[in-house]
Amino acid sequence: MSAVLAALGTMGAVVALGWVLGRWRVLGERAAPVLARVVFVVAAPALLLSTVAHADLHLLVSRTAVVTWTSTALVALLAALVLRVVWHRSAADVTVGTLVSSYVNAGNIGLPLAVYLLDDPVVVVPTLLFQLLVLAPVAFAVLDARPAPPLDGPEPAGTGPDGSDTAPAGMRVAGVARRTLSNPIIVGTLVGLVLAALPWSVPEVVLQPFALVGAAAAPLALLTFGMSLAAPRTTADAAPRRDLALAVGLRSVVHPVLTWGVGTALGLPAPALLAVVAMAALPTAQNVLVYAMQYRHGEALARDAGLLTTVLCVPVLLVVAAALG
Repeated sequence: MSAVLAALGTMGAVVALGWVLGRWRVLGERAAPVLARVVFVVAAPALLLSTVAHADLHLLVSRTAVVTWTSTALVALLAALVLRVVWHRSAADVTVGTLVSSYVNAGNIGLPLAVYLLDDPVVVVPTLLFQLLVLAPVAFAVLDARPAPPLDGPEPAGTGPDGSDTAPAGMRVAGVARRTLSNPIIVGTLVGLVLAALPWSVPEVVLQPFALVGAAAAPLALLTFGMSLAAPRTTADAAPRRDLALAVGLRSVVHPVLTWGVGTALGLPAPALLAVVAMAALPTAQNVLVYAMQYRHGEALARDAGLLTTVLCVPVLLVVAAALG
């Protein structure tokens, strides 16, 4: 368990550095949005390409993957239903809220946890692939349906006064498909999948530049998170309390319990059950805040849920390890 605490402590130190940089505006007024865009457009796609290119695609049909995909999909569906049907949130807010509730920090915490606690880095792959191949593309398709305005400019052409798309239906569908398939995150993932499916291994010298650039994704995302915490906040900047409570409850309690139930029903052996439940207990990924900042929707919810679930994941992981380890 010292590995879990070490990983969380490292993340906390980087977030604290980001807070200091943001509090004293060392990098300027627009540093956080700029760093978020660097992560979204450059670092994260490079990381995903180099990571997925080494993935074993047979994991997609294993019982472990079935448990991970099923429980995560159920949590995402539950979040979307409550936010949309019960609380009548907008499509964009529902999308960010669903990501906050179901998209876990499989990279920054999941990989160290898999290596040092579970002694098997491969257990994180089903979680990563589901997030990259299902959650992220669906979310980007919804968010891209309403083009985000430039950071300091007017709404794009073809939008109404309320930001809705006024183009004909056929043009809207084509535009969403074009923007989705040109999304840097999705492009990086798809290229990685193609490389993983090749009958021969890509020379490491080809992937090393992507791995080098991708290594900046995690620390930059954490710095961005810390800087967002230092930004002056008003009542309008606060996350809706019901949305925040729903996201934290789903992320920290419902998802691990649901994963345990599905894994037990499918007869996973004890080590595999511990692995999938530990992955489900991870906090909300800081990438969700990057996505929210990129699309300018749900930033407060992504920020506050990321902070709370990161704090709560320490006792949750301790309980999981004690109960299943």
